[in-house]
Amino acid sequence: MSVACCLPVVECVSCLACVRWVWKKFLYTAGRESENWGLATASEFEPVPRLCRYILSVYEDDLRNPLWAPPGGYGIEADWVILKKDYGETQGRVSPYMIYLDHENKDIVVAIRGLTLGKESDFLLLLDNKLGQTKYDGGYVHNGLLKAAQYVLQEECEIIRELLERNPDYSLTFAGHSLGAGVVTLLTMLAVKNREKLGNIDRKRIRCFAIAPTRCISLNLAVRYADIINSVVLQDDFLPRSTVALEHVYKSLFCFPCLMCIMCLKDTCTLEEKMLQDPRRLYAPGRLYHIIVRKPFRFKKISPVVKTAVPVDGRFEHLVLSCNITSDHAIICVLTESQRAHDSLLERERSMDIPVAQRMERQASLVKEHNEEYRAAIERAIALDVPLAYSPSSYGTFQEMEKGENSTRTQDFSLNLSESRESSGDLAGVVFDMDESGIRGWRNDFRSCSENDIHSFNG
Repeated sequence: MSVACCLPVVECVSCLACVRWVWKKFLYTAGRESENWGLATASEFEPVPRLCRYILSVYEDDLRNPLWAPPGGYGIEADWVILKKDYGETQGRVSPYMIYLDHENKDIVVAIRGLTLGKESDFLLLLDNKLGQTKYDGGYVHNGLLKAAQYVLQEECEIIRELLERNPDYSLTFAGHSLGAGVVTLLTMLAVKNREKLGNIDRKRIRCFAIAPTRCISLNLAVRYADIINSVVLQDDFLPRSTVALEHVYKSLFCFPCLMCIMCLKDTCTLEEKMLQDPRRLYAPGRLYHIIVRKPFRFKKISPVVKTAVPVDGRFEHLVLSCNITSDHAIICVLTESQRAHDSLLERERSMDIPVAQRMERQASLVKEHNEEYRAAIERAIALDVPLAYSPSSYGTFQEMEKGENSTRTQDFSLNLSESRESSGDLAGVVFDMDESGIRGWRNDFRSCSENDIHSFNG
């Protein structure tokens, strides 16, 4: 009898705990992760909307006669496009990309588009990642994305080197969205470690903007490369926060509430110290820019705010329970809100009527502040005992990659397509079925995906 009397009390306590947990998760939509970060300036955030347009342009078949141009167009001169490759030309090793010589901004841009749900090769690329499979430069990286980055550098290093030699005052920018963001992150790291292949380019001339990136590198690498790699996350985007295996994410596209609740509960019950000390746990790379456009329980958008930092702990560790977790991932939404945010930053600076000389001084001091924040983040990682975290040398180079049985050699860029397919074949079965004729097709639980769903999630 006494046991039976206790049951209602236990149920009430459990219900109250669940309600409190759900309430706390919904409050994350206010930008709880970035509430203590600094505000970004218009000058440092300026490339983001422009690079989003460049990435969107890769989806077009003919840039001279675009079909899907956003308001204001792509801002691209078709004659300045050096090359543009589609799925047929990349043979499924990487999603389509473009090399653009931006004379207006003195920039050589390598732009890689995101995942397309209708392409098997994109899934094979993302699913090629067993936990702790690939060690690189003293940390862990996503195996499939590293192979894709190696392919791009192997194919285009000659062209990029020629462009850099002909334009010695131009910067080299890698930009990508979603799947492409992960590829350009690894591509940037490869470029830094193999600068002799690019004409010994100075590290300071290399930069990367990963738009809505997947978690692709370990924490020590995410912090060490924060001086050149930048991640842009719109409000509640699920992908930079998702630690669940990607095959389960795509299997659960139509049951996101169940998946989100399970993963949120798991993250909530896992101590942050345990997360930080897991060397194989992958993170969104580099310096983070968080675009906040909504407040909790408000349907109307607010004036965009852009927060930025190089965080170590509290680095987008928790999934957000929000109806915008997928829409915030779409490249067109990131473009729209980043443009609004940049316009808002410019308007704020104009209203303050800051003199030109003072603006230039502010830009110079901003570089110094970023360098100090970068060093502080490395010291913070060391203080928190983040595995394999160490300070860079005074020459701006890092310790060589530790040798190991599963290590991927930095100098080896030759990839065999059949080997790549074999390594991800066991994971491909999660998404695709083989019929009697040997032709691979969508599984039944994926075939119900409508064209509207695919179009809204592309990228």
